[in-house]
Amino acid sequence: MGSPALDAFLERARTRLRPTPPGPQDQTANPPAAPPRGDHDLEPDVLEAALARPPRLAAVLVPVVPRDDGVSVLFTVRASHLRDHSGQIAFPGGKIDPADPSPLAAALREAEEEIGLDRAAVTPIGYLDAYLSGTGFLVTPVVGLVAPDARLSLNPHEVAEAFEVPLDFLMDVANHALHSREWRGRQRRYYAIPFGERYIWGVTAGIVRNLYDRLRDADG
Repeated sequence: MGSPALDAFLERARTRLRPTPPGPQDQTANPPAAPPRGDHDLEPDVLEAALARPPRLAAVLVPVVPRDDGVSVLFTVRASHLRDHSGQIAFPGGKIDPADPSPLAAALREAEEEIGLDRAAVTPIGYLDAYLSGTGFLVTPVVGLVAPDARLSLNPHEVAEAFEVPLDFLMDVANHALHSREWRGRQRRYYAIPFGERYIWGVTAGIVRNLYDRLRDADG
């Protein structure tokens, strides 16, 4: 499964990603003990509103897939009938249940429920910084290496599509844009990463930006 592109990614990821997830004290303190990344990176006033009540804990899997022509990242398109964020591009994931022993367990469970990804096909690599959304979710992103022969079975109640984007494209800052739209009565800025007809934006693009910040050259 090794390749120069995969080996380079793994070498960098294993030294630059967090080896452990944010601890409970980071996630449940109000405000968090360690400031998370989040929508407030671009709109500082969002932080106060997001922390008006204790954050709701969530976890997502950032699935990295080795391919013959390089390394890619797997995304989903949320089903159009969902109440929240319908039709948007996302990583597999969701709320951390009380029965989940860890953010990793939650991310793997959600990936299995949403896209039928066998947790045995995922090798955890590390964690990104927690991401606080303007809607009050504190998301722990888990970066995992997915076996290239892993089969997916999409749950139509939650996911409409799954697709991959080359990691090189995502890690090219020239492909990161700042867009804006009206939200709750005012213009809000957010990261967006258009990819062909796909529009990766909001929390998902913010997490990709955090991955870029973690993996980029120190002098870059």
